[in-house]
Amino acid sequence: MEASMEGAQAISRAAALLRIVSAAADGVTTAQAAQRAGVARTTVHRILSSLQDSGLLDRDNSTGRWHLGPEVFLMGALAARRYDFVDTARPAVRELADETGESAFLSLRRGDENVCVLREEGSFPLRSFVLQEGTRFPLGVASGGLAILSFLSDQEIDAYLGRAELTGEWGEAHDADAIRERVRLTRTAGYATNPALVLEGSWGMGAAVFDQHGRPAWAVSITGVESRFRDARRPELGRLLLRTAHRLSTRAGHGRTPAGR
Repeated sequence: MEASMEGAQAISRAAALLRIVSAAADGVTTAQAAQRAGVARTTVHRILSSLQDSGLLDRDNSTGRWHLGPEVFLMGALAARRYDFVDTARPAVRELADETGESAFLSLRRGDENVCVLREEGSFPLRSFVLQEGTRFPLGVASGGLAILSFLSDQEIDAYLGRAELTGEWGEAHDADAIRERVRLTRTAGYATNPALVLEGSWGMGAAVFDQHGRPAWAVSITGVESRFRDARRPELGRLLLRTAHRLSTRAGHGRTPAGR
């Protein structure tokens, strides 16, 4: 039993480190990975080296940074046959970026997290770089994750807020009461708004995309500088987000829109 528990812990740590590496566009050092994982550096180096031996990671010897390896690419190519919604969604997300001039995104719910899987640049020259492909945020943090959280059931939201500890990393604006209020506002509007709560001066708006079972499985969102999200413009941006979310929900097999809750 003890050996089984130790094996499960090792697998869990390896998976967590793979996620940490995947979220860093420029790779991570061993020290950075250890800090983000909250695990001793010697332990992290041993796990990363083992993952490298398996082809799941590569290490740049000149910088010491770890990157995803060729086996991950092969696994991803095979998995894409099942999870091909990114290619389906790309034209609609591209159109959203063209219409708004802002950076537009598709993100995927993964447990208690929201993972960016697609970024399309808009024409406006000033951009926010809060989100990149592979970036992860807890549900309720950033507009896409807030949009997904808002259209879960009340019971699921209560359970999530009971186990999530967001204020330590994200501040008091992400305590349970504050998130519940933003959930209420999101349900009323149909779309979520993040008024620079993740990065000063960077605003975001997002709408949930529903799967064939009517569950919020993805989100479309836009980000940009604060001056592009004034009160007079936000309703139009919200309309475009909801239209895009409806189109993608329909393609996923469900015609529901967030505002139709």
